[in-house]
This record gives sequence, structure tokens and C-alpha cells, in this order.
Amino acid sequence: MPAGPPSATSPALGRPLTLLLSVACGVAVANIYFPQAISPLIAKDLHTAPASAAAVVTCAQLGYAAGIFLLVPLGDRLRHRGLITTLLLATGAGLGLAGTASSLPVLAAASALVGLTTVVPQILIPMAAGLAEPERRGQVTGTLLSGLIGGILLARTFSGTLGQWLGWRTPYLVAAALALLLTAALATALPHTRPSTDQRYPALLAASAHLLRTEPLLRRSCQYQFLVFAAFSAAWTALALFITGPHYHLGTPAVGVLALVGAASMFATPIAGRRTDQRGPDAVNLVCMVGAIAAGTLLLTGHLGGALGLVGLGAGMLLLDVAVQSGQVANQARIFALNPQARARLNTAYMTCAFLGGSAGSWLGVRAYSAFGWNGVCALVVLLAVLALLRHLLRGRDTATTEAMAQTPAAKDGVPAAR
Repeated sequence: MPAGPPSATSPALGRPLTLLLSVACGVAVANIYFPQAISPLIAKDLHTAPASAAAVVTCAQLGYAAGIFLLVPLGDRLRHRGLITTLLLATGAGLGLAGTASSLPVLAAASALVGLTTVVPQILIPMAAGLAEPERRGQVTGTLLSGLIGGILLARTFSGTLGQWLGWRTPYLVAAALALLLTAALATALPHTRPSTDQRYPALLAASAHLLRTEPLLRRSCQYQFLVFAAFSAAWTALALFITGPHYHLGTPAVGVLALVGAASMFATPIAGRRTDQRGPDAVNLVCMVGAIAAGTLLLTGHLGGALGLVGLGAGMLLLDVAVQSGQVANQARIFALNPQARARLNTAYMTCAFLGGSAGSWLGVRAYSAFGWNGVCALVVLLAVLALLRHLLRGRDTATTEAMAQTPAAKDGVPAAR
């Protein structure tokens, strides 16, 4: 099979297809996040502790990290249409299994399976970056990420409301049906592409690790997102426990309402994409890290209770969402410029690190809430964001090499030689 860049003429990435890919990213990624809002309902129905039910979220994110590492590199090796539709079918099957699970271990295993296969956005985003003109790459990435964010945030509204009225199983079964509809739509609309490499599968996996070892800008982007996404996951996982607990005594739809407020962040990512194109990713990262620190501080107002506390929680989560997702636009614009022939493998290394951070954040968030309450969760968010900011301020001379590295000719099979 000959290697080459993804085949696509400019019309192949017109506005209708870009919007469809954005919707596809949102529908697919929602499967990782909607369990966050219904974990209290799962705990009640399966007669387990809320902290144990929250493990379903961690399993989904760990599965997602594994899927990114094991499956996303195939985006450089296989034709996108067949790979994406196969993964969506497998996701639908996993969601169906989760929706009919009779015990927490079965649900956790099904969630890990869903996470493993619902990695379609991480294949679509580098594919779209390859189809876009270089001067529009940040904008296109931002548009797809706006759909991704919409899926992340609206997923909680969707599951919280459906779960409250129809039980926690309903969101899983509806999500399974949506996965099948999305399969049909993308099977028709996706352009024909050519693989960019003919490397064998073990070499693809090794390539992602090699890129992480040899590309300092990739490592830095991974470190940023690991820390900030850990803060994001810690806050959202603990929020459901806080809102439905004794401080507020609200139902799961309240979590969905807060997520609906946070969905406004989807309008920020196209702006972040344009700023990245104009000013470079480092400037955008700096603003986002400061924003994440401010968000953690603002979330402390949740202890005020009542309407004022809810307004503070909504504002803090919105600011945190904007910071995390806009930072991701900057990070992905940085890594996609490193090597056009290895975008899926670059994205594999980056997103694996990001979702390992998300999994760690979910676990730490539940522990912090159990031990120190909501104040402990806010302190954790601030600490993680401060660590990211310190890494950014100490980035050193690799900033000066960003443009030079982006211009380095691609090595054979898209993997640069070790420096």
C-alpha cells in the first residue's frame, strides 16, 4: 500500500463536511462524559457507594486513553472511512451492553469498552487538519473542538435529565442509537483518503512513543494538557457528588444545567484557534493556565449555598471549560505543525497523555472530595493549574525552536530522527 498524504482536494473539507465532523466529534466524545452526571443514580440502583459508582467514569477515561494509544495510530495506516465506521459500530455495541448491565463490575467493563472504541474524534481531528489549508488549520481544529466541547458539556445535561426521568440506563441506550445513526452518516459523507504510511501496526505504536521521546514541543504540550485536564476531570467528577449531596440536595438534572451553562465555552474555541494562528500557541496557553487558576478559586464560592453558590459554580465551571478547551486548540495546533505525515501518531501520544491525566484527575477528585470536601477539590484544581503554569514559565529554549521544528522536512514514514 503506497504511503502518502491524506487525499483530499480543498472542496473535500467544505463547510457542510466540517460541521458534520464537528457534530460527529461531539456525539462520540459524549460517551465518555455523560456518566459523570448519573453516577449517583447508578449508585442508588445498583446499591453501591457513590464513590464506587464514580469509578465508572474513571474506567471510561482509562479505556479512552488505551483506545487512543492502541487505535488512533491506525488513522495513519488505514482508510479513514472504514476505520471510523467500524469503531462506531463497536461503540454502539458497548453502549448497549452498559445500558443492560445488572452489576457494577459489568457496567465498569462495558464503560472501558466504550472508552476504548469511541476514539473517533481523535482520528477525525488530525484527518481534518490534513485536509485544511495551513493558514486555516487552527480555525478548522477549533471548529471541530467546539463540537467536541459541545458533546462533553451537553452530554451531562442529556444524561442528567434523561436519567432523572427514565432511569440511568436510558442515556446509554439512546447513545447507542445515536452511534448507529452517526455510522450511517459518516459512511456516506467521509471523503476517500489514502494512508500516509504503510508501516506495520507494532511500528505505528512504537512511532508514537518515539515521537514523545524525541519531540520536546510534543512533550510540553502533553504535560500542559495532562495537568489542566486532570483539574477539569477532578472538578466535574466531584461536582455531581457535591450538587446531589447534603449541601444542595439537588437532583442530577442540576448537574446538567450547570453543564449547559458551561456549553457556552464551545464558542470560545474558534476564537482560540484564530488567536493561535495569529499569535502562536504559547500566548494562548498562558492565558488559559491563568484562567484555570482563577476558575479553581471561583469554584470556592460553591460553599455559599443557595442561588449565589450555584451562580459561582456555574461561572467557575464555565471558566474552567474555556481554559481547558482553548488550551487544547493551542496544543494541537503546535503538535500538528511538527510533522504532517505523522499527525495521527502525534495526536495519539498527546491524547493518551491527556486522558491519563483525566483519569488521574477523576480518581483524585473523588478522593479529595471524600477527605476534604468541596474545598479540597478546589484546592486540587488550583494546584494542578499552577503546576501547568510553572511548566510553561520554565519552558526554556524549546519555544525558540517551534517554528524551526515545524519546518523540518519529514523523515521516512513521518517519524523524525532522534535529536
